[in-house]
Amino acid sequence: MEKLVIRSAEPEDVTEVAELLAEIERYYGATEVQALAERVVQTEQALFGSTPLASVLLAEVDSQLVGLAAYSFLWPAAGSTHSLYLKELYVRQSSRRSGVGARLMAEIRAIAAARPGCSRVEWTADRDNPTSVSFYRALGYEEFHGKVMYRISGE
Repeated sequence: MEKLVIRSAEPEDVTEVAELLAEIERYYGATEVQALAERVVQTEQALFGSTPLASVLLAEVDSQLVGLAAYSFLWPAAGSTHSLYLKELYVRQSSRRSGVGARLMAEIRAIAAARPGCSRVEWTADRDNPTSVSFYRALGYEEFHGKVMYRISGE
């Protein structure tokens, strides 16, 4: 693999991040995705609006986007501490099994460790995605059985 660079997304990355989000939706099985123009506006607001909702790390090889990690901080975690919640970790097919995902996870852990009061990193993986579950196990992470996840759609 050529030189891998992990960096925070900047406003000029919004369109490329929005395009990658459509790819991620297709990876999860969507057959129709939101129009790019609408996705760009929502991505810009989420990452760089007056109250940003999330942060994104980008993985690039030879200046080409090959993956991302989207995260935010949640409060409270343990006591009055907070946690880093990894919402999405995605690596393009062409760069899987090359260390990109592991490097993104290492950077996520470093961000959490460097933030005072951040007591843990949390994320989910779909049970019907054995590749994802195997990836996290290979990194030495064990499944946490203490919570059940619920979801209400906004529609």
